Amino acid sequence: MPATGRPVEDLLRELAPQVLGALVRRYGHFDTAEDAVQEALIAAVGGWPRDGVPANPRGWLITVASRRLTDLLRSEQARVRREDTVAGWALPEQWHAAAADQPPVDADDTLILLFLCCHPALSPASQIALTLRAVGGLSTAEVARAFLVPEATMTRRISRGKQQIRDSGLRFAPPIGPDRADRLVAVLHVLYLIFTEGYARTAGPGLLRGDLTAEAIRLTRLVHRLLPDDPEVTGLLALMLLTDARAPARIDANGELVPMAEQDRSRWRADQITEGVALISAALPRGVVGPYQLQAAIAAVHDEAPSAAATDWPQITALYEVLLGISDNPVVALNHAVAVAMSRGAPAGLALLAELAEDARLADDPRLPAARAHLWELVGERTAARDAYRMAAARSTNLAQQRYLYARADRLRDGPPAAD
Repeated sequence: MPATGRPVEDLLRELAPQVLGALVRRYGHFDTAEDAVQEALIAAVGGWPRDGVPANPRGWLITVASRRLTDLLRSEQARVRREDTVAGWALPEQWHAAAADQPPVDADDTLILLFLCCHPALSPASQIALTLRAVGGLSTAEVARAFLVPEATMTRRISRGKQQIRDSGLRFAPPIGPDRADRLVAVLHVLYLIFTEGYARTAGPGLLRGDLTAEAIRLTRLVHRLLPDDPEVTGLLALMLLTDARAPARIDANGELVPMAEQDRSRWRADQITEGVALISAALPRGVVGPYQLQAAIAAVHDEAPSAAATDWPQITALYEVLLGISDNPVVALNHAVAVAMSRGAPAGLALLAELAEDARLADDPRLPAARAHLWELVGERTAARDAYRMAAARSTNLAQQRYLYARADRLRDGPPAAD
């Protein structure tokens, strides 16, 4: 461990985007700079535990990565003119000394790097992969494992993303004007997708990926530190903290899913709930309320309820109705229908879900039949509920969710319970 007591791996993950930002700012060549930084990180992992962490680890990494970058550029560009240009980029020794002694030139490099990785020219899959690799500091193998694809597939995905950045001629600079707001929306969306994949993974045997949720929270904290007055950044961080607070109670000792109404709330993380509630309480009065703030407010109402029965469903319903007014999202509409059922009665919720059955965006989504099954069960329509649970299970690609849904269906297969 470093003298500070922090593990080397944690320090390197924090420094990785700063080092990459410094290199791209000075030299461009995002794709080659990213490879050079990865090699510098590998050198640090191999040497620092043995030799000790340098006095200025950031400067050490920039120096090593810069030297490696010039080597990579020289080997890739064989023509004399390019060789001469690259040779001119070689850093003088006095710069190496300065790099080790000076603080970061621009604290916004991490945010600029996020803007670059989340550029709309890239596909969502490439945005996520590049963000986790370049800003999160994860290896290609780690990113591949997170999304259950072969490492070779993820290598190609990351390479395509870096190629698109190189071909686009994008400058390493913060976007300005209206483009900045649009790009920030893309950054927050990518971080939200990373978190949701960790909290309810779309495929695979388990339900949770704690490493992904932790990484999403860490990166969102970085953005919040850089943009502390942005209410939607604050809202997203609050939403993640309030949602992740329930994770310890979300699966039982056998790894099976436990619905919120049946969770042991004493296992929820009180510190995260306190922080999340404080964040959203501070963000809401700042002006225009966005979707992340509203979702965080809904999560706060859930988390502050002492029991499932004490949940303030009318307030949650009202918040979803505000959210529906600014978001054409079928999942929001589905959640609103469930809230209506809990606050105004299951038949009212079922009527709204019947309307959603016509939405093509939910055609293959397991959440719609799962919600209908739950509400049919509440009104005593056991056969309809059982069939809907089975339909939801068939649509799910996550094994833990499948097991839960089939178990709910099996519980209803023998008909109504005997009368007392």
